[in-house]
Order: sequence, then structure tokens, then C-alpha cells
Amino acid sequence: MIPIAIDPRLVPIALIGAGESMRRRIDWLRQGGAAHLTVFAEDPGLEGVVQIARMPEAEELAQFRIIWITGLDPTIAEPIARDARAVGLLVNIEDHMPYCDFHTPALVRRGDLLVAISTGGKSPGLAMRLRSWLERQLTDEWAARLETIARKRAAWRRRPRRLEELATLTDAVIDHKGWLEPIDRSQHSHHGEPAPLLANPAH
Repeated sequence: MIPIAIDPRLVPIALIGAGESMRRRIDWLRQGGAAHLTVFAEDPGLEGVVQIARMPEAEELAQFRIIWITGLDPTIAEPIARDARAVGLLVNIEDHMPYCDFHTPALVRRGDLLVAISTGGKSPGLAMRLRSWLERQLTDEWAARLETIARKRAAWRRRPRRLEELATLTDAVIDHKGWLEPIDRSQHSHHGEPAPLLANPAH
């Protein structure tokens, strides 16, 4: 699996579905910043989305880049997914592996800090348990901690710095404030040499 983070301000997204699972997916997508989400659904009372109260026509799909499908019978969902794939879209029919070009991870959000957990569709239940555990570890204060690092990083970048240097400066702040256990780079070294620094995790 290859994890990526999608900016919904730049990538048009559509949700096609019905029922409670669709409403949960609307909430999930909007929490991720999908402020102009297009939803094809006949369910009444959907708020905060651009709703089209029917299933999409094949020619309408090309305006999107990613499509989630949930709460529909496979006889309805699968032809839509095939039409979407035919025009190059990434498709996910929830809990239907043959039509999942990507998997939807369990998420922990703390402001702009986002931690994703995926089992490649093998055990959503395990992903949920891990999310609950991480939610207890990553308390709400982590949102403010990220903003602290972001301000410092902006200041550090006022002069040219390599990514390795930015990573070292970030580690120093984290260790000084005791937010995490210090990294023991010797555990990752070869033949007693210092382990190389990783690229800035912000990228």
C-alpha cells in the first residue's frame, strides 16, 4: 500500500450512495476539508453538500478524480465503478475489495496533525482498535504542538537549510519539550556509524 494525503480543495471528489454509511462518509470527508463535496444520493435532508438527487450518468463522472461509493446494492454500485474506472478515476466501493482502488484508513485528527491507520482492507476492526489507542496517546494538545513546530520551521527557513538540518532542529525542539521519547539513532546505525538523518517528516 502507498499512503497519500489528498487536498480536497484541489482534487474534485464525489460520493455516491445511500443510508447511514453514506452520511458517515460525508462527515468523514468534510472533516478532511471537502467543503464542496458533490453527493449523488436520493436520501432527503443532506446538508452542507452539493446534492444531486439521483445516480450519476457515465459522462458526468469525468469531472471528478476520486469517487467513494457506499450503501448501494452491488448491482447498482459496480456499473458506476466500471464507468468511473473507464475514465481514469480512483474508486472505492466500501467493503467491496474488487472495486477498491484505494482503502479508506482509520484516522486520528488533532488540528492539522493527521495519523492514518490502514490494514489494506484486511481488518477494519483492528484499524478501529488501533485508532482508539492512538486517540488516547495523541491528546488534543498535539494540535498546538504542531503549530509551534510550524512557526519555528517557517523561521528556520528564512535562510537556506537542507532537509536534514530542518529535521535535526525539529528533533531538538521535540526532545527539549519532552513531547516524545528521544530518538536513539544508534539503534539504526550500521557498523557503529551514526545513522543517517531522515528527510523532514513534514514532507
